[in-house]
Amino acid sequence: MNVQAMSAIYSFEMARARRTLMQSIISPVLSTSLYFVVFGAAIGSRITEVDGISYGAFIVPGLIMLSVLTQSLANASFGIYFPKFTGTIYELLSSPVSYLEITVSYVGAAATKSIILGLIILATAWLFVPLRIEHPFWMILFLVLTSVTFSLFGFIIGIWAEGFEQLQLIPLLVITPLTFLGGSFYSIDMLPPFWQTVSLFNPVVYLISGFRWAFYGIADVSVGVSLAMTLTFLSVFTAVVAWIFKTGYRLKR
Repeated sequence: MNVQAMSAIYSFEMARARRTLMQSIISPVLSTSLYFVVFGAAIGSRITEVDGISYGAFIVPGLIMLSVLTQSLANASFGIYFPKFTGTIYELLSSPVSYLEITVSYVGAAATKSIILGLIILATAWLFVPLRIEHPFWMILFLVLTSVTFSLFGFIIGIWAEGFEQLQLIPLLVITPLTFLGGSFYSIDMLPPFWQTVSLFNPVVYLISGFRWAFYGIADVSVGVSLAMTLTFLSVFTAVVAWIFKTGYRLKR
């Protein structure tokens, strides 16, 4: 294991986050704070409680997941795409660094930034609404697993993308809508039976449901199912990354 090389890549990616602090941390936190203000004031006045939880507190896990998912994708996809764009990816691939070490370094840095962002948003939420975390271990576990899983997904997108426009294609057209329709701002139990069934085909539902259970002990689906689905997504994305490096998909010309 080339620890020195992994540390260099990881440190470079973390340094990039510090150089772009406004974009990486401050902007997502401000955007999420606006959600608290707007949804808390506009909808919270009409929906006072959901499953015995104040509406403002109920949406906190969903808002954290929304930011973590989007930032994990953005950080990991840009992190690996930029070396492709500048051509330095070939120097990296020809260096004495294994594919596993490259993946762990880039994905690890992207996941670290997302976890830090999630914790900052959680701390910010305490300024707006009263919170409780009934299962802190599971909260951290779901946060870490989700960050790593979608950082892997972002890594795949970064390799697949052939232009900056494609980097935004899947996050904007697929992930963001799925997140908004995945129970971020409501419980799927509030939907008609048909749409409850349709919602179960949305993978984000399981991520948000498990994360919300860690806070309040309530969930739209079983926490065991949520954990199993999260691990399934992690396994699938890991397999795809392994296939990409094995075949050289969009890495070799």
